[in-house]
Amino acid sequence: MKILLATMLLGLVPTAAAAGRGPLACNLTALSKDERATHSKLMLQMAGAVQETKELRDGYAFRLAPGALATTAQWVALESRCCPFFAFELELESHGGPLWLRIRGAEGVKAFIREELGL
Repeated sequence: MKILLATMLLGLVPTAAAAGRGPLACNLTALSKDERATHSKLMLQMAGAVQETKELRDGYAFRLAPGALATTAQWVALESRCCPFFAFELELESHGGPLWLRIRGAEGVKAFIREELGL
């Protein structure tokens, strides 16, 4: 699962346009070389923190170790620049509860994630 998540989130393969809402294509020039290296490092750290995956109506949710909050937030900030078709939600439950990263989007995003992750 960890390798599949890393593959999906590091994969920058353009896909077909989503029902008139713009292409599901990552912008390969959105990050500098240094930012891309940071993005990759953060992704590997996040992949190691994934504890559960849930399918959502319009995407997927990943439960991560609560200690992964800073890493995940920094990764989302970078990922949102290169893949603007994703909607990200971070939720840290109270009293030491789990951290959830939800990646959602318009029609086609769920299939994009599923294909890249092999879900």
